[in-house]
Amino acid sequence: MLLQRIQQQFIDSADLKYQCAQALAPVVEAATHAVLASVTGGGKVLACGNGASAAAAQHFAASFIGRHERERPELAALSLSADAAVLTGVANDFDPRAMFARQVRALGQAGDVLLALSTSGNSANVLAAVEAAHEREMTVVALTGGRGGRLAQQLRDTDVHVCVPSDVPARILEVHHLVLHSICDGVDAQLLGLPDSLTPETETPS
Repeated sequence: MLLQRIQQQFIDSADLKYQCAQALAPVVEAATHAVLASVTGGGKVLACGNGASAAAAQHFAASFIGRHERERPELAALSLSADAAVLTGVANDFDPRAMFARQVRALGQAGDVLLALSTSGNSANVLAAVEAAHEREMTVVALTGGRGGRLAQQLRDTDVHVCVPSDVPARILEVHHLVLHSICDGVDAQLLGLPDSLTPETETPS
């Protein structure tokens, strides 16, 4: 019984990714172009999310400052979920909903991108961050699930919304990780040219 349940997890994940391959590819391409335009124009990516999405935001920033799979110059990205002193200070002194928004207002500039991750699309602190990004004339790349929640209604025409068609948080997160990897790979391909294959140049310790 447990073995079958584990196998079903793999099958469900693969099925959703296969379903998303054609449906989401155009918006992931748009997200890649938005990020590329920002970092090549002197801008940066500010990434935020809660829980597992916070970890995904940190992973994305690490891939940009370090590398994804290919050697290249460092790119400007910052995870707003990473600094415990800032997060707890803002939550204690102001409002937990402002923990990302105050960072966006402090660090964000026109031409930057806010990468906002929320499986439900209803995270109050992420919604506040999007509002702050719009105040700074930043482009928002939003990764959500389901129907996008309140975040979908908050986005502008110039923003990019990658909405995974699932209501299961684990499945949504799995696709979000693939989307982030695809953005990193797409930026590298535009900067460095298309590689001969998708095989990494070197093995990177995990």
